[in-house]
Amino acid sequence: MEPARQTGPSSCKQLLALDGGGVRGAISVAFIERIEAICKERSGRGEAFRLSDHFDLIGGTSTGAIIGTALALGLRASEVKELYLRLAPRVFRRSRWRLSLVQTIFDATVLQREIAGIVGDRRLDTPDLRTHLAIVMKRMDTGGTWIITNCPHAKFWDDPADGSYIGNKHFRLASLVRASTAAPYFFAPEEVSVMDGRPPGVFIDGGLTPHNNPSLALLQVATIPAYGFHWPVGADKLHIVSVGTGSHRLCIGRTAARRMLAAQFAARSLVTMIGDNSTQVLTMMQILGRSHTPWTINTEVGDLDGFLLPSDPLFTFQRYDLLLSRAWLRAELNLKLSDREVERLYAMDNAESIPLLYEMGQAAAAKLVQPEHLLPA
Repeated sequence: MEPARQTGPSSCKQLLALDGGGVRGAISVAFIERIEAICKERSGRGEAFRLSDHFDLIGGTSTGAIIGTALALGLRASEVKELYLRLAPRVFRRSRWRLSLVQTIFDATVLQREIAGIVGDRRLDTPDLRTHLAIVMKRMDTGGTWIITNCPHAKFWDDPADGSYIGNKHFRLASLVRASTAAPYFFAPEEVSVMDGRPPGVFIDGGLTPHNNPSLALLQVATIPAYGFHWPVGADKLHIVSVGTGSHRLCIGRTAARRMLAAQFAARSLVTMIGDNSTQVLTMMQILGRSHTPWTINTEVGDLDGFLLPSDPLFTFQRYDLLLSRAWLRAELNLKLSDREVERLYAMDNAESIPLLYEMGQAAAAKLVQPEHLLPA
């Protein structure tokens, strides 16, 4: 069954990609509110409007999977904000009884309960999903990246005749979202049965794939035949809106590196790969598509303005984010924070940062998200 679309077919497919980032998802929520307000006013549908009416595909990684699933189920941005501001402090609550380096920092049963409160017992084929949904996760027992959708034309959607695997449509939506949020060290992996009579697959956070920023993943889903969409490319045919959770470059100084234990240095090095992957995704999106909101990649290549790899753009791309940099926050948002205060915002598990992160997101959204960027539904 196709997801119930509330609008007629459009010649331009609209995609919404939501980054991972733990509690920094509060920034995404603020951007979502601004995007919804603009699209709602343009739609003329008043309170009946939902972002699931505007976007043909919503996809997310980790915390973005939670927000994206809620939107695809038809929740308003205000409802997503309410549940997120309630969920995050409960999920990221430390217990003095958990053993450091032996157990994960947080109890996954709390996360599981909160996710179930949003999606219930629905399967991926639920007709309650009002638009197409994509969730990114990593399967550890096979080493593969999974980008799973509710498209009934996808290769593994139905059960095969030989019973060699369980069709994607049977997967519990709560398990898939939980898998995408299973950040190692923070939460235990999620097990999902993929074959009858065989051990379940072991899944961890989608941020440990190249797709913490899932923009490129959604482009793949929309265009690669195996995913079942077959949507045409072109600046007037494919529009991708990407929402971040606050970007920063994690640096390790020479003195700090010398003092770190080998395991600490290894862990910090792996964390930097998430940022590197996101930068690479942003680079590819900006050289393949046309953007009104180009971001500086680095001091060498700048924002790639004027450079396009194909002869014509494959899509239109808008990236909304903010930089967790004292200089940027002061110059762009007039927020005067110390380096130490900004560094505290880097943490993906500090629930005390949520009010400030949300406030920063509101200020950035008001400045960066413009009506002319968002194509009509």
